[in-house]
Amino acid sequence: MKILITAGPTREYIDDVRFLSNASSGRMGYSLVTAAIAAGHEVVLVTGPVEMAPPDGCEVYRIETTDELRQRCLELFPSCDGVIATAAVCDYRPRTRISGKITKTGQPIVLELVETSDVLAELGTLKEHRWIVGFALESQDPRNNAMRKLRMKNCDCIVLNDTSAIGSLTTSVEILSPNAETIAIYKGTKQHVAERLLELIESSIHDRNRRD
Repeated sequence: MKILITAGPTREYIDDVRFLSNASSGRMGYSLVTAAIAAGHEVVLVTGPVEMAPPDGCEVYRIETTDELRQRCLELFPSCDGVIATAAVCDYRPRTRISGKITKTGQPIVLELVETSDVLAELGTLKEHRWIVGFALESQDPRNNAMRKLRMKNCDCIVLNDTSAIGSLTTSVEILSPNAETIAIYKGTKQHVAERLLELIESSIHDRNRRD
């Protein structure tokens, strides 16, 4: 298979030096890249800013903003068999980016935020014969929110986890199907979970899509 994997956070700049982002380490995505390469697959990695070096053996594209992530994914997805979207996309951006650096005045400032592009939902409209595996990190009403995302983004399955995974070496995930059934539950190091998830994609999702 040729797999597109997105990883790490995106940044949305307030001015030339300040930005909105999140605490994603990119470790889950990078673990999936490692597992996929070890299994003999071709991997295209689109990565936000993280402290880790990309695994050897993959094609790497570095991005910062959500729009950059969108542009790369729209360019790369058509030539891939599927996408595993672990990137922690920044949901909001300032309506206007300030040129230069905002000067501190001692007074409050107000930022008007607007939603960023829903990259995976857009890929879902272009899916055709390809498969899509999404991730949902939820803290409130997790299953319902995860299923809402699965349907909005046209995913073949969605990987549900919670905020305890952020920055951690370990994770616990529940894999949900479009019918809201639990396909699998994996716990352990992110590398272990990545290997089990990749096996599931190989044996079920990819094979089913080829038959369809």
